[in-house]
Amino acid sequence: MNKKLYVISGSSGVGKGTVLKGFLERNPHYMLSISCTTRKPRPGEVDGVNYFFLTREEFKDCIENDKFLEWAEFAGNFYGTKKKYINQCLEEGKDIILEIDTQGALQVKKRMPEAVLIFICPPSYETLENRLRGRHTEDEATIKKRLDQAKIELERAQSFDYRIVNDDLETAIKSLEDVINKECNNA
Repeated sequence: MNKKLYVISGSSGVGKGTVLKGFLERNPHYMLSISCTTRKPRPGEVDGVNYFFLTREEFKDCIENDKFLEWAEFAGNFYGTKKKYINQCLEEGKDIILEIDTQGALQVKKRMPEAVLIFICPPSYETLENRLRGRHTEDEATIKKRLDQAKIELERAQSFDYRIVNDDLETAIKSLEDVINKECNNA
């Protein structure tokens, strides 16, 4: 049976990480992809477990030699997913899940049309705004920036294979399971 790459995206504050965590707890045979980054490890992070930590020079060399399936720069650091890593996981018979932003997801779809793109949506834009404000972790400028970005991401979501609304966590996890089971049965 062919193994697949599933790409999960969603706006900041939509709960995609929580939905994905719930899915992986119930379905441990799926593997979460490990991305590369140039940012410094945070306390407790381990190279090859949380990220593959690269120098800027190493990362730029990978870009120049077309080694990334997707990559982007955020807040002065680079993030990306190596093609070789994804292909190796698939060849080893592992279904793999990649959690990245919408721009990266669309890059993946161009290079791997067989990848399955799943967008986690808020029930409404207003709900997303309330969730972001309810965190009380960011200033007004940051919240506005995240909300502006969410509008762009919601437009990009139209290019995804599936959209799952995270209105109720249990329902969203079950919906993700249903989508992935459907795709597995179609493989």
